[in-house]
Amino acid sequence: MSNEVEKDKLSGTDTTGHEWDGIKELNTPLPRWWLYTFYACILFAIGYCVLYPSIPLPWGGHTEGLLKFTNRKAIEEDLKANAVAARPQYASIAARDLDAIQADAKLRDFAVAGGRAAFAQNCAPCHGNSGQGAKGYPNLLDDVWLWGGSLDQIHQTIRFGVRNANPESHQGVVMPAWGEAAKNPPQVLAAAQISAVADYVLSLNHKDVDMGSAKAGQAVFAENCAACHGENAEGNQDMGAPPLITGVWLYGGDKASLVETITHGRAGQMPAWSERLDEPTVKMLALYVHQLGGGK
Repeated sequence: MSNEVEKDKLSGTDTTGHEWDGIKELNTPLPRWWLYTFYACILFAIGYCVLYPSIPLPWGGHTEGLLKFTNRKAIEEDLKANAVAARPQYASIAARDLDAIQADAKLRDFAVAGGRAAFAQNCAPCHGNSGQGAKGYPNLLDDVWLWGGSLDQIHQTIRFGVRNANPESHQGVVMPAWGEAAKNPPQVLAAAQISAVADYVLSLNHKDVDMGSAKAGQAVFAENCAACHGENAEGNQDMGAPPLITGVWLYGGDKASLVETITHGRAGQMPAWSERLDEPTVKMLALYVHQLGGGK
């Protein structure tokens, strides 16, 4: 590499004196428009820091700027204005029952929109952004309901929840751990019986299973499971026992999942949202969930 400055013979431009493998670097200045734009950006940044809140302070907080303007204040003002504008609708929702709200198209639309926002903030972490559910958390888009899918039943479930400390919550019967003597004495099933019951349930859903095992499982089911799930496995909403013939599964419908459920039991819970949200919001949630597609 040479440090000698020379002119390039083709362009007449000074070189920087750097050369790599016979290629010389030209000392070409930046275009003036680029430099002016760069300087303007620097000036703009300095002006912004002077006018608006921007610079963190070592002892905490930040500079307020000469204008003391933030979008946060503007948003807070908008929220206050929207809250004032929505007061009549909230008052109407608080004063009316669910059927009356449902019958008023404008009020129903307002309630569903509010329910959608409340669902995203409070319910989506468990039930999914669209209500599609997840393992252990019910799908709210289908028409299979543990505790009933009417508007009043949905409202009751949201309001008081499931198996919590609220005395009004759904309690039902906890799914026993049929394979654990310590949890379910003395009604314990052998591993072969549990496998047979799983085969029977799968056969009800038209799955390929060992029919001999399924037939044996039918007898075990009738003796131990029918009391909650029904003689024909149609489920029992009063007890929160799901139907076993719909192909809709809360914890998985393959044999391994069924065996796990039968062996170790299940005891899903849901909070009483009336203890966390006001009544108009709970009503809006019920209306929103009801119209997702599976409400009855």
